[in-house]
Parts: sequence; structure tokens; C-alpha cells
Amino acid sequence: MREARAGALIHVNRLSIALVCYVVLGALAWTTLTDAKIRAGTLVILALFAVKSVLRRHDVLHADADKDAK
Repeated sequence: MREARAGALIHVNRLSIALVCYVVLGALAWTTLTDAKIRAGTLVILALFAVKSVLRRHDVLHADADKDAK
């Protein structure tokens, strides 16, 4: 088993990293895009990716429950 020094290893899952990236991209889009329609469309697309990521995680984590139900 690998021992970690205090504060040297932080456990962060991929979903958290993805959601943070979507927020950063949204903030960048908000500050750099001037056309309201393009800005809104970009934010909607990023929100859809975030929802897809969360729903896909739920499917992956609970895949065994779907197999047991069939």
C-alpha cells in the first residue's frame, strides 16, 4: 500500500475535474464572447455536456443494478 505525506495526495475523481473544466470554460466564454446569442448558445452546450457527464456517471456506477433487474 502506498503511503502519502500529509497534503501531498488529494483524491479527486474525474467527474469533479470535468465539472470544474466546464465551469472554467463557461467563465471564459462569458468574459470573451460579446454576442449574446453566441454566448447563450455556448453556455447551453456546456451545460448539456455537464448534464451528460453526471448522467453517464450514474449509469456507470449503477450498471450492476440494471443487470440484476433484468
